[in-house]
Amino acid sequence: MGFAVNILTRSLNVFHLGGSACNNCDIEILDTLTPRYDLERFGITLVGSIRHADVLLVSGIFNKKAAVRLKRVYQQAPRPIFVVAIGSCACTGNMFQKSYNWDVPLDQYIPVDIYLPGCPPKPEAMIMAILKLVNKLRGAPPDASAGKSRAAKQKRGA
Repeated sequence: MGFAVNILTRSLNVFHLGGSACNNCDIEILDTLTPRYDLERFGITLVGSIRHADVLLVSGIFNKKAAVRLKRVYQQAPRPIFVVAIGSCACTGNMFQKSYNWDVPLDQYIPVDIYLPGCPPKPEAMIMAILKLVNKLRGAPPDASAGKSRAAKQKRGA
């Protein structure tokens, strides 16, 4: 895993796959690429092919028909691949859970490493989720950066 950690923590190539949903998560994902949030400053770039990806970003829900494509995309990804479920729909089904289009949760089709709920989650939360994935790969505790910022605030007297 050390070789994979070194490769994955230098820069991350992210492939976005959207299922059936309202597309609010897709809009927020695109917002992370704008100059305001500038996702690329962390070395994180969106790629157009799953064959070049380190992270699979999944939004929306997947019915039985779309799940076939989801599994095919997951199988085509180079290993190791990490899956991030973006939005409440990908995490739980949210408002689509009782609709005809809902089948099962995403993690019953493919393994999910990080869940980021929200309808839609804000770009700051998405960036934080990806950075937590990087920290997880490096073996740091999940809230290591939060502990440092809390200690810095206490030191400043805030």
